[in-house]
Amino acid sequence: MADTTLTHIGQTQPRPAGLRGVAADWSSDQRAFKNVSWGKAMMWIFLLSDTFVFGCFLLSYMTARMSTRVPWPNPSEVFALHIGGSNIPLILIAIMTFVLISSSGTMAMAVNFGYRHDRRKTAILMLLTAALGATFVGMQAFEWTKLITEGVRPWGNPWGAAQFGSSFFMITGFHGTHVTFGVIFLIIVARKVWRGDYDTGRPGFFTSRRGRYEHVEIMGLYWHFVDLVWVFIFAFFYLW
Repeated sequence: MADTTLTHIGQTQPRPAGLRGVAADWSSDQRAFKNVSWGKAMMWIFLLSDTFVFGCFLLSYMTARMSTRVPWPNPSEVFALHIGGSNIPLILIAIMTFVLISSSGTMAMAVNFGYRHDRRKTAILMLLTAALGATFVGMQAFEWTKLITEGVRPWGNPWGAAQFGSSFFMITGFHGTHVTFGVIFLIIVARKVWRGDYDTGRPGFFTSRRGRYEHVEIMGLYWHFVDLVWVFIFAFFYLW
């Protein structure tokens, strides 16, 4: 029996084959688009565009690393910390990664309690997420300071290929900026949750309809994206 699709007046018609059938399936399920809030749709569009930007950065980094004839600095040596009389490779980067991944867990719990309209737990977990994000940015600032004092610049470094410095500052700086803005907006939304703005429908910036905590979920989308991007940066820049 041929597949059929339901039209807008309740009648059925044969389902087109091939790519036209795929397009018909997507266009027939209008609920997938009509039930999405404006803020959430715009966040998804922003994250999609940001994915292309980070993707271009990482592709440029890989191209520069594979095309240079000068030896590339060894990340295990460059990002090592001298602790207890010995150099421990990537210890700071490992802690930074653990902190940021942990913040993704607290953000997920904040969204969960937001669905339940538990203001206190949602606000506390969002503030905890912001604290972990600020800790990550602080450790990244320490990492930048350490490398700058050791002679790393966007135009060169003492360990090899000059492209290393520009790639490092561009990629980690762009990601750190995302985390910093995320921390700021987490604090803003957490304050509004704590005051009950989403329960009363209090007018103002970052306030949705009464009884809706969708801005907590939107912040969750952004924060999980930032964490995911760091996983790729960690894999390609620090482990490769």
